[in-house]
Amino acid sequence: MDNKMRCVLAILLAMTCISVNGEDPYLFHEWNVTYGTLSPLGVPQKVILINNQFPGPRINGTSNNNVHVNVFNHLDEPLLFTWNGIQQRKNSWQEGTLGTNCPIPPGKNYTYRFQVKDQIGSYYYYPTTGLLRAAGGYGPLTVVSRALIPVPFDKPEDDYTVLVGDWYTKSHTELRSMLDTGRRLGRPQGLVINGKSGKGDGKDEPMYTLTPGKTYRFRFCNVGMKDSINVRFQGHTMRLVEIEGSHVVQNVYDSLDIHLGQCLSVLVTADKEPKDYFIVASTRFTKEPHTATATIRYANSKSPASPQLPKAPEGWEWSLNQFRSFRWNLTNSAARPNPQGSYHYGKINISRTIKLVTSAGKVDGKLRYAINGISHVDPPTPIRLAQHYGVSDKVFKYDLIKDDYKPTGEDGQDKITLGPSVINGTWKSFVEFVIENPGKSVQSFHTSGYAFFAVSIEPGRWSPEKRKNYNLLDAVSRNTIQVYPNSFAVIMTALDNAGLWNIRTNSMEKHYLGQQFYLSVHAATVSLQDEYNMPDNHLLCGIVKDLPKPTPFRA
Repeated sequence: MDNKMRCVLAILLAMTCISVNGEDPYLFHEWNVTYGTLSPLGVPQKVILINNQFPGPRINGTSNNNVHVNVFNHLDEPLLFTWNGIQQRKNSWQEGTLGTNCPIPPGKNYTYRFQVKDQIGSYYYYPTTGLLRAAGGYGPLTVVSRALIPVPFDKPEDDYTVLVGDWYTKSHTELRSMLDTGRRLGRPQGLVINGKSGKGDGKDEPMYTLTPGKTYRFRFCNVGMKDSINVRFQGHTMRLVEIEGSHVVQNVYDSLDIHLGQCLSVLVTADKEPKDYFIVASTRFTKEPHTATATIRYANSKSPASPQLPKAPEGWEWSLNQFRSFRWNLTNSAARPNPQGSYHYGKINISRTIKLVTSAGKVDGKLRYAINGISHVDPPTPIRLAQHYGVSDKVFKYDLIKDDYKPTGEDGQDKITLGPSVINGTWKSFVEFVIENPGKSVQSFHTSGYAFFAVSIEPGRWSPEKRKNYNLLDAVSRNTIQVYPNSFAVIMTALDNAGLWNIRTNSMEKHYLGQQFYLSVHAATVSLQDEYNMPDNHLLCGIVKDLPKPTPFRA
């Protein structure tokens, strides 16, 4: 064998070793979280900034990237961030809720370390402590496919994020005081798009610039606190391509309802007269809708946008029919090369049915919200830490929520018990969750740690006979689901992600006042194969603060 051939073989061997032993790429972010004064609705108020930005900086990664975010808390109160929609496979330590993490004290820092394992899609992050979410602190988080994984549409000219949400002009401390004293928050004062309300008078600076003939991807998220929102483009249609990490059948829409916590992305082609146009957002299911606009400008624009705004649809029946039009694209891949439809969820036997009924009521004269009569209260020691240190019995009790709950009251009113709420899930079981909303307003729920199949939304109460109406073929795999008034929704998921996971309403008021619980899922044998160890930098608090650290998991 000559020297040239030996060199070639040596190079090939080295490349093989790198591909076998190499890690997925790392993304490093450093955030300085501070207060600043801005006027999202024209009224100066204290807003949470990340690196002097509101909304915060975009985290833009590729499937399987490792993300490190070093958060420096310069606020005057404790802080946590959650990564809404990121599944944190085997790693609920990074979830950033009060059930999994001790908050970052003022003047301190903490580094989140997580992997966007086998995920693509449109997501966002926000603060989870002390109603800080009402002061901002949110931002976009997007994950694109790896280069070799086919995407079911041509690469767009650009990729934009549109964070839409309702907004209060009261400070988060004022709002928190209202809830702590038993009062409701009432209606928000307006809407913002990427932190701005837009006057719609033709004088706003353009938020987006389009080149005629080109197609753009717009990623919408409803980052609000109370209201569902409808979005539309003046003079343009939208081709829906993705919902919360799933490629969908590419239907064309004039407008789209986006409920609290939900994200989706659309393609819009700049094929109209070269001028300015508006993106229009308005609240849904409210007596007096709020509206906000953002200006899109063609690069060779000759005139301002028309003041005539496209109208939003009316009624929740329209919204329900739109939900039913969303279909999983069974022939295209998502984060992995195999088609989405290769996972036949409709053929899996249901291991357990958990019916969740929402309610509201008063405890000691103060307003509380509940699920199956239990209003969650965060204990001083995070639940996951209590589990890990073997002191669960001193912090909470499992299964206060029962699988088949029968409310005793009417119209969403019922007797409510306060306490940490944790459901014990069976490892690798396939669970059917039924969410009933007997109230008069639209609800929206999120599951951390999991994507689920949204197989049904129907008016009325659920019964086993309703299963004949399920979509067991191409329901979209996602992480949020809306539930209309006096209706129910059904989701299905396999409990294959070990850890502690928060299932919560996306309504800020209801979440703060207890409408959430934790799902605990652990393998029978503790192993690194199923769950990562507690990070070395994990903050400790409560009764575990001074305890010796448990023995790490082993492979």
